[in-house]
Amino acid sequence: MPHVLVIEDDADVRAALVRALQSHGYATSTTGTGLSGLAELSGSGPDVVLLDLGLPDLDGTEILRMARAVSKVPVIVVTARDEERSMVRSLRDGADDYLVKPFSPQLLDARIRAVLRRSGANDGPRELAVGGLSVDVAGRIARLDGVVLDLTPREFDMLTYLAERPGQVVTRRQLVVDVWQLAHGGAENTVDVHLSWLRRKLGESAREPRYLRTVRGVGVSLVAPDGT
Repeated sequence: MPHVLVIEDDADVRAALVRALQSHGYATSTTGTGLSGLAELSGSGPDVVLLDLGLPDLDGTEILRMARAVSKVPVIVVTARDEERSMVRSLRDGADDYLVKPFSPQLLDARIRAVLRRSGANDGPRELAVGGLSVDVAGRIARLDGVVLDLTPREFDMLTYLAERPGQVVTRRQLVVDVWQLAHGGAENTVDVHLSWLRRKLGESAREPRYLRTVRGVGVSLVAPDGT
């Protein structure tokens, strides 16, 4: 579970960010000032930092430079400042990404996962298990009851995404944004087709599901079959 440190002075925005992050499976810690954020960065060892620029003690750009002097942890600037000059300055000062408020929880999740991939923060052996289904994320191998599944790259990515959220209902929109990396949607039918193919390879159907349970009008979840 990646740990995200939120440095944001607005209590309402901070609470909204925490809700969004926790709904996508992140551990969180928060602080309302830049200097306390630096102390938290040194103490808690987060995997990603979300940094607001309009902080009450020091400007976020100063905090960014100070953070870069002591840590290589990925930093995503989250701010209402939409000027190109601010974006360029932040990226030059060491920010890994720049998000202008407001933004969707899905986009935030996608950006965090992207910087984690680039930084290698989640590298190393990692295996997910749901019932008799196991997913070796680093090796990109999925097994059902010990038998290797013949999955396409997209099927594997989708299965991994669901296995990271066992029992959680995931919408087609989330899959489009996070697996297909399409911020504006438009591939919901493609998701349905790939889910159908994945069901077949898991030895089930929509009428007789085992692992993939559809919640009509909401989305799909990956669960362990009854009795496992």
